[in-house]
Amino acid sequence: MHISSFRTFLARLLAITAVAMVMWAPTQSSAQANPQVKMAYAKCAHCLSMAMVPGLAKGVEIEAINFTSGNDALTALVSKSVDIAQVTYLHFVTGLDKGMDLVAISGQVNGGSELLVGKDMMLTANDWAGLKKIIADYKAQGKQFRIAASRGNAQDLHMRGELLKNGINPTKDVQFVNIPNPADHQAALQRGEVELIGTVEPFASQIRLNGVGKHFNFPYDQAAGKLTNLIVTRSDVIKDKPEAVKQTVAAVVLLVDQLNKDKQAWVDSIVKGTGLDKNIANEALKNAYPDYNMYREATLAIADMMRELKYISRDVTADINKNMNYSFLTAVTGKSAKELGY
Repeated sequence: MHISSFRTFLARLLAITAVAMVMWAPTQSSAQANPQVKMAYAKCAHCLSMAMVPGLAKGVEIEAINFTSGNDALTALVSKSVDIAQVTYLHFVTGLDKGMDLVAISGQVNGGSELLVGKDMMLTANDWAGLKKIIADYKAQGKQFRIAASRGNAQDLHMRGELLKNGINPTKDVQFVNIPNPADHQAALQRGEVELIGTVEPFASQIRLNGVGKHFNFPYDQAAGKLTNLIVTRSDVIKDKPEAVKQTVAAVVLLVDQLNKDKQAWVDSIVKGTGLDKNIANEALKNAYPDYNMYREATLAIADMMRELKYISRDVTADINKNMNYSFLTAVTGKSAKELGY
């Protein structure tokens, strides 16, 4: 090959290589800048809004996976099937009690709990004296007063704490009926299989609006208050994907801000996730409170109540203090840990 021809060929080759490198580089950069995480969330009114998180995320690709309950989401997290999960304060505390590797990184939505009685039960709202009399009458007749909930969820804890505070021992005075899927709560009450039910939105609103049951109490006068959802991960995920965790928390913060401003997308997520109509979804959101803060002192109080209720077997104070990580929330919001609930 002539020298001039070779030089022309070499110049073209270098030019093509340069173009290829330019075209290839952004793809590599994008892949490196956008790690992927899998995120689990449960099927309830305040949980289903998590389906909106991937669309709000920047710098991370989030695959959101819907599970029937927080228990299932927790199992997926500890088995390393997912990287991040929306669970509850109760799941967090029970997990720490069992030695699970759990790190709380953000709040999400609180509330969502309600106690309902059958439509024919002769009780008015918050009539605890009347409820205790009915329970005593059942005992005198040799019958069990049956109370249902989904064992292990926040509503179960709220219910048991509320009963205990009002002089009803949930393990001795009544018969507990575990109905794992909250979507089945209405049918159980309708068939007369239970007298009272502690359930979660939007299924509580479904029961009321359909005339199957009536409101008895919002069970927030106990140590957990209205606290419900936590976003948790594992220590290995924080170590391996710190930026992905930060950007996921950032998306949750954006979600909370959005839910506080406009609930329409939230309503749509409930309708899509449960198949219930918009009237029920709108009613459910009257009992839900978006909040990304994490409340450490209240979490310690929750743990004390859970020990009293025999949910956990030991003092997990040190574990809670160690495993509530405010660094991502502080980085995203610019607020101090104290402002965020520490």
